[in-house]
Amino acid sequence: MYQPGAIVLQCGADSLAGDRLGCFNLSIDGHAACVRIVKKFNLPLLVTGGGGYTKENVARCWTFETGVLLDTELPNEIPDNEYIKYFEPECLLSIPNGHIENLNSRSYLSTIKMQVLENLRSIQHAPGVQMQEVPPDFYIPDIDEKEQNPDERMHKHTKDKQIQRDDEYYDGDNDNDS
Repeated sequence: MYQPGAIVLQCGADSLAGDRLGCFNLSIDGHAACVRIVKKFNLPLLVTGGGGYTKENVARCWTFETGVLLDTELPNEIPDNEYIKYFEPECLLSIPNGHIENLNSRSYLSTIKMQVLENLRSIQHAPGVQMQEVPPDFYIPDIDEKEQNPDERMHKHTKDKQIQRDDEYYDGDNDNDS
């Protein structure tokens, strides 16, 4: 229904099992499955990092998902490198399964999914907006401060056009406008 032109996917790793602050139980494979699903839309995709409070697992997750994005299957063994001590004793890309029991039944999850889809159906989508060039500022008159009457109030639009950043315009050799 929305047909986006691009997707920004924020892959916070705090949902992984064993995260110090997160209370979720996802495996790296489960986390990466979400990336695979979004990638199949074949739209321009910007993937960013995000939360994650067990730095070793964050590095594992983003490494694994970079492989998914590049259609490259990575070996589970982490090669020797100067940071290998952070991944000991296993030195594996995968993480141990979480110890949180999944109390969500399939029927409960199905009910939530149906409610979410029904709510989405009732939301009016944003209209598509075409890109168009902004008209140039050539029609804005130059203002001579000496000719202005100090007793007359200036329109906000006119006043805003007078504001110039100190670091934006240069005199002499640094002037790129000449």
